Amino acid sequence: MTRPTEQTIVEAAILVFNEDYSAPLEKVAERAGVTRRTLHRYFTGREELLVCCARDMQRSCREALEQALTSSTDPVVQLENMLYAGIDCGAKYAFFTKLHTRPDHQHAPGQAADCAEYDDLQARCRAVVARLQQEGRISPHLPTEWVLLLLGGVVKTTIEARATGATEPHLRQFAWFSFSKGIGL
Repeated sequence: MTRPTEQTIVEAAILVFNEDYSAPLEKVAERAGVTRRTLHRYFTGREELLVCCARDMQRSCREALEQALTSSTDPVVQLENMLYAGIDCGAKYAFFTKLHTRPDHQHAPGQAADCAEYDDLQARCRAVVARLQQEGRISPHLPTEWVLLLLGGVVKTTIEARATGATEPHLRQFAWFSFSKGIGL
């Protein structure tokens, strides 16, 4: 079980590293409202902190996507809930996706199971899109990867809009409208 200060540091690191992957640990400590010394009581260094961030993001995103995929047997509802899951995970979704799709990403020892879970969830998400294409609800001319990248782009845009507070009361509706019309639903 994670201690409150440790979790605060992890949450701050996710926000900071999502904005700037090479940000110094001082920025993380500042965002978390702790000293650098306190940060090092919990984490020996950047790599250990990144591993904890990845675990936290994976857990949160996996739970949210799992819930979206099992929310209904209707693939349109599943797809809409996948979008909302990404939005609700916020920076965790954006940063985790960014980390997992980096060109230099490798399945490190001890993390292969985590990567396999991520890959399995992505395959299940692709299957939802493929089913909608087979049913003629999404054009087969849109590659599945394009649809999923567009979904990720709408999630990221929604997260950025939320951060500015520009359109807060209706963000989810704007996101679904934009995404669903973009794929022809």
